[in-house]
Amino acid sequence: MMANHKNCPSPFQSFPFKTKKANLYYIATASILCALFYFLGIWQHSGASSAISSSGFSQFPCTIPRVVPSFSPHNTTSANVVLDFSAHHRAEDLIPAGEVETAQDLHFPPCDSKFSEHTPCEDVQRSLRFNRERLVYRERHCPGQGERLKCRIPAPHGYRVPFRWPESRDKAWFANVPHKELTVEKKQQNWVRYEGDRFIFPGGGTMFSNGADAYIDDLGKMIDLKGGSIRTALDTGCGVASWGAYLLSRDILTVSFAPRDTHEAQVQFALERGVPALIGVLASKRLPYPSRAFDMAHCSRCLIPWDGAYLMEVDRVLRPGGYWILSGPPINWERHWKGWDRTADDLKAEQDVIESIARSMCWKKLKQKGDIAIWRKPTNHVHCKRNRKVFKFPPFCPAQDPDKAWYTQMETCLTPLPEVSDIKDIAGGELAKWPERLTAVPPRIASGDLGVTAETFKENTDLWRSRVSYYKSLDHQLAQRGRYRNLLDMNANLGGFAAALADDPVWVMNVVPVEANANTLGAIYERGLIGTYQSWCEAMSTYPRTYDFIHADSVFTLYNSRCEMDDILLEMDRILRPEGGIIFRDDVDILVKIKNMMDGMQYESRIIDHERGPHEREKILLAYKQYWTAPAPKDATETVSQS
Repeated sequence: MMANHKNCPSPFQSFPFKTKKANLYYIATASILCALFYFLGIWQHSGASSAISSSGFSQFPCTIPRVVPSFSPHNTTSANVVLDFSAHHRAEDLIPAGEVETAQDLHFPPCDSKFSEHTPCEDVQRSLRFNRERLVYRERHCPGQGERLKCRIPAPHGYRVPFRWPESRDKAWFANVPHKELTVEKKQQNWVRYEGDRFIFPGGGTMFSNGADAYIDDLGKMIDLKGGSIRTALDTGCGVASWGAYLLSRDILTVSFAPRDTHEAQVQFALERGVPALIGVLASKRLPYPSRAFDMAHCSRCLIPWDGAYLMEVDRVLRPGGYWILSGPPINWERHWKGWDRTADDLKAEQDVIESIARSMCWKKLKQKGDIAIWRKPTNHVHCKRNRKVFKFPPFCPAQDPDKAWYTQMETCLTPLPEVSDIKDIAGGELAKWPERLTAVPPRIASGDLGVTAETFKENTDLWRSRVSYYKSLDHQLAQRGRYRNLLDMNANLGGFAAALADDPVWVMNVVPVEANANTLGAIYERGLIGTYQSWCEAMSTYPRTYDFIHADSVFTLYNSRCEMDDILLEMDRILRPEGGIIFRDDVDILVKIKNMMDGMQYESRIIDHERGPHEREKILLAYKQYWTAPAPKDATETVSQS
């Protein structure tokens, strides 16, 4: 075979014209033809050059426009179009037509310095328009749409980032709360002292001049404060909230409240110390908390006239088996009546009324020792319903929602507890002790009242643990222990965000909006967390610069078409401290609008993908409030210039 191959002629030998010269000839011919068709093409497209020149491109002699034939189905002849490589879609295009120019021009100027402590719904001047009977004038009275400020509330000149917890419990910067009235008025009671550039809080109070710690120790000898059965507390007429401040070391979380300006800035001092507090008053409306919320309620010379309606409201918010503690007038009146500047008969009559109302509500007086008296609410109403034959007053409230507490009128009736099958049962279900209570299925969920299953609750707890971990990877300030102290969750749902932060040195005010689909605040309290009701179409009952950090999960989706976005954002700005942070979680279209507004409010912001990746419509917006304050007062400036 090899031999045969050798005898076969080569293909190139069969075609003698395939020579090197022939190859050169074909190469030359191909080059000439290519050049010819190239110049022919230029000649055919010469019309395009005049069109380009007339459209202005001729001013760029070094630019070669690219043209392509048009293949329109309605035009079979070739035409030339210029390729347009400019961007046609921008972030602004996500804003609906007609809003783009407005959004881009958004700017919210600083308010006048006189508004540095502005509380829109507790404005002192507006309150004078309302009835003084039953302290109605001190309740919430919010401005109408035309009265709202469309500017940013300034921090006072010289404002400084508060001390970190636990140091903040005992001191605060004077520049942040520039009021010395309490240092004079309550000097003998050891509430607060002014030293140099700061306030010092020794932990004293009207009824505990030896300090809140010693006072709480006395309470601990009367009821168990360490076993975990008492976790949430309510302090009425709180002063500077030293009682709540010192309970924190015992794992008891207290909501403290007092009216605006009864004593100048008392709630503001509490918040500056890093203690949960709200502006509030026992008057004609229910307190903004669900029924069966608190394990313990407290009044230490809180100056509340304890008539039937007020005690029945305390009964509504106390859980079955909860405690009410009263110290100060009229307790121990036999010893103090002269110092209280009241007659012995008057004080005795007041205590007799309290004792009578407590018995009629089936409360049991546990102890009275010295200046302290403690009552306990029954664990169910089995006996109480039987003795209505003896105690005609108060009647049980007719069928109603005991958790409805937003502008809800207070009633002089006893809120019935859930039914039980046995006299030894705890109405509404028994609560686990703290800290197991945090992750145990709340009784309101276990009973099916909320339409949430136990499995869903556990999944929600795990979900928020994962989400908070993701947040901390994005926000180094949230991850840094001690950087934040006062936190707000604007749409708390089941309290998963707060629960995931339970081991951090923070507290979270969990807000359940009154417009939410489900009223979950009762379940949040059953977890051992705290919160309040709120409509974000109105201002919150708190001072400016209350919170270090705000979490807003789907808030703007919830309030879409209900109220103005800029009003909610300005309220968030009012209650956020300088250099504080916000995490928004919402639909990307909404976040683009929010970012546009935040950029006009002196915030640094950026949109970040959902923890599951970029394909989710829900995104996260991080926003950080820049540091700025009101200008220096004119008299201070003049003093400096003269010196």
